[in-house]
Amino acid sequence: MGTVRKTITLTDKQDEWVKEQIASGDYTNDSEYFGDLIRRDQEQDAKFQALKAAIQEGLDSGVSDRTVAEIWAEAERRRF
Repeated sequence: MGTVRKTITLTDKQDEWVKEQIASGDYTNDSEYFGDLIRRDQEQDAKFQALKAAIQEGLDSGVSDRTVAEIWAEAERRRF
């Protein structure tokens, strides 16, 4: 996997925040911190896209002829 050098601009407050994260020992340098932010954003986006797909699947399935109690009972069965 190749790497690409990027230049970013931060406010003083943002720069201080990054420095605090590094000083806390959670990260060893700026690049590690930003890389972690990007990975977490990618994971969050993947979850969001899966949720959107599930919502669309529900919308596409149309109106159910089951009662709320039947739907709830099935959800309870799936949960356990």
